[in-house]
Amino acid sequence: MSDLTTQSKKFQKELNAGTSSLVLLSVLSRSREPMYGYQIAKMLEDNGPDLPLMKQGTLYPVLRSLEENGLLESSVEPSVSGPPRRYYKITEDGRSALKEWLEIWKQTKKFVDAILKG
Repeated sequence: MSDLTTQSKKFQKELNAGTSSLVLLSVLSRSREPMYGYQIAKMLEDNGPDLPLMKQGTLYPVLRSLEENGLLESSVEPSVSGPPRRYYKITEDGRSALKEWLEIWKQTKKFVDAILKG
């Protein structure tokens, strides 16, 4: 693997780390019902099949981190088709964080776009 490929993968990983929490909070803020991990992953995949920004393996640690920080809460419920499922929903603190993070995202995007356009 070339050094450029390695650097590109590292850049993508760092970029994804910051946007994953924003995306997950946004998804859960729009959902009327709590969602489980695979359901979230499938919805993200369906909305951006050519842009695999968040693999299932990275989804769960981000969900756990958001819950540990009080931005999500979860409950485990039995499933008729397999093991119990953990359902996540956004908290009021999560909604507040989402609002702030959206503003930060907009400012960052505006800045980066302006620099890249020259």
